[in-house]
Amino acid sequence: MRLWASEVAVATGGTLIGDDVLLDGATQDSRAVTADCLFVPLVAGRDGHDFVADAMEAGAGASLWQKGRDPVSQPVVLVADTGVALGDLGRAARRSVGAAGSRVVGITGSVGKTSTKDLVAAVLARGGTTHASTRSFNNEIGVPLTLLGSPSDADYLVVEMGARREGDITDLSAMSLPDVGVLTTVASAHTGVFGSVESVARAKGEIFDRLPLDGCAVVHADVEEALAQAGRARCQVVTFGDRGEVRARSVRLDADLRPTFQMESPWGRSEVLLEARGAQMVPNALAAAAVGLVEGLALEEVVVGLAEARLSPWRMDVATARSGCTVVNDAYNANPTSTLAALNALVALPGTGRRIAVLGMMAELGEESSAAHTAVARHAESLGVEVFAVETDLYGLVGLDGTETALGALTRRSLGTGDAVLIKGSRVAGLEVLAERLLSGE
Repeated sequence: MRLWASEVAVATGGTLIGDDVLLDGATQDSRAVTADCLFVPLVAGRDGHDFVADAMEAGAGASLWQKGRDPVSQPVVLVADTGVALGDLGRAARRSVGAAGSRVVGITGSVGKTSTKDLVAAVLARGGTTHASTRSFNNEIGVPLTLLGSPSDADYLVVEMGARREGDITDLSAMSLPDVGVLTTVASAHTGVFGSVESVARAKGEIFDRLPLDGCAVVHADVEEALAQAGRARCQVVTFGDRGEVRARSVRLDADLRPTFQMESPWGRSEVLLEARGAQMVPNALAAAAVGLVEGLALEEVVVGLAEARLSPWRMDVATARSGCTVVNDAYNANPTSTLAALNALVALPGTGRRIAVLGMMAELGEESSAAHTAVARHAESLGVEVFAVETDLYGLVGLDGTETALGALTRRSLGTGDAVLIKGSRVAGLEVLAERLLSGE
């Protein structure tokens, strides 16, 4: 989105110092600066003001600057708080895309937000210009950056929304004002923060509170905690899942875990092939199909969009290592629901070789943490999967000390053709590094 620096000042209640330049998008990361963007120096673990000079040298057109400090460059917009100002800019961007007629789709849920976002964006792209973040930009920083990154002429804008407490989705919805709200599922994720699954459900259900009368709530019919939240919507509700209006029949996986299924809906039936891997991606695809269909896309276009969708990195990436073994890199994040699904996908791979799961901890589970990790370990045992735990003993195993130790343990197994390894853990585990090392054979 293109904004004049003077418009930034008006939206944030700030003061422009220097030339009134035309800005294109925004970033808070000096390593991600694009030509003429607005640099937003946030004050968190590190002070973003220390990187303003680098951002300007890299091509930023202007920056925000928190009052009480001497600016190191111009143009600059002085504001009381750069974090608050970023939210103000997100709201201004939403008003702009709304005035241009863009439709906004908001997506939340305990599992599958980013994958569903990728699938929805691919589907809606069959119907018009579509913008979505390329990463998991789903909080008070990522959502306004997604809004600011949208082209002014976008027909659709897809916004992912995460929550760490009740009220977060309310705030993000007030900023992004979705026309369509998607609740992927409710599960035991972040219960250490929320306290209970019931609290998680209430927080995720906030996405339905602000939907307009001509909007649509899209919700998982097979998850009672999710379906119960649909009553908060004042608009049309469309369900997906085995018991939903948009559902899958005869699901099959090919040798690379790509699902094929017969999709049934009030709009018709069609065979669907996904590039996204694993049976757990089928509900996400159904949610994306529901969005496309309620937005008026032809069934044939929805099917093409689903087939063309490519997911963000480290989500069920299936590749072959130099040794010949299959590596499933699902290292972006982990909770009990997604980890159990990933284990099921691991054993669904063809071949009779060994099945090994390298698991980091599942974070933020609170009092449920011990029981959840034990349940995963027991499920892996029931499937005949050997588990290597990395830097955690919660699975009932002595944790391997870091990725180097884990790589050494895998190397000693002399893995080859027919063997398969799953890499999965919460972000704190950082296991994507191990997956890359295993694939390269280094």
